[in-house]
Amino acid sequence: MVQSIHLNYTDVLSNRFVGQGFQPMSTGLHLTVEEYGRMVERGAFDHLNRKIELIRGEIRETNPAGPAHDDYIIYLTDWSAHSAPRDQIRVTVQTGLTISKLDSRPEPDLLWIRAGRYRDQHPAAADVKLAIEVSDSTLKSDLIEKAALYAEAKIVEYWIVDVQGRCVHVFREPKNGEYTDRTVAKPGEQLLPLQPCATALDIQDLFG
Repeated sequence: MVQSIHLNYTDVLSNRFVGQGFQPMSTGLHLTVEEYGRMVERGAFDHLNRKIELIRGEIRETNPAGPAHDDYIIYLTDWSAHSAPRDQIRVTVQTGLTISKLDSRPEPDLLWIRAGRYRDQHPAAADVKLAIEVSDSTLKSDLIEKAALYAEAKIVEYWIVDVQGRCVHVFREPKNGEYTDRTVAKPGEQLLPLQPCATALDIQDLFG
């Protein structure tokens, strides 16, 4: 389950950022992507030893991944690497996605992004051809909060691998802050993303 984390920002920042344009902040402060990025660069969260994301200006903690979650990511990464056209698409795993207008930097489990280099900035929503979240303990959040976030950002396609339900929720055609095309792919079916690729995802094989 994704949850908010409560940090003593005054302690985090008081000795680290003096003279660097930062003022000590109180818990619950709404952060922009730029403010969050500067804090990450300067090591403000290094002591946490946990994965965090910025969602609508709020820092969220995500649960540590279990072996099943990691197994699905490995499977999907292998399928993506063999299926996505290398001259058009790069496949990334749990890397930052910048959605500046929504003060968010989520880290989807997998992204298919426009081929290129991203040394100077994280991919933006316009670069994303497919976002995938593997959901075992976070289904409600992924179905509601993440779907709304990605739709508002106009990410063209979003999949949720529902581990407990043994299906893939498919969201397409973002319009007015929501996905207008929602389907569910089940074992026995083949799933192709909108982005042309070499091989469909075999849902039966995915869930073993």
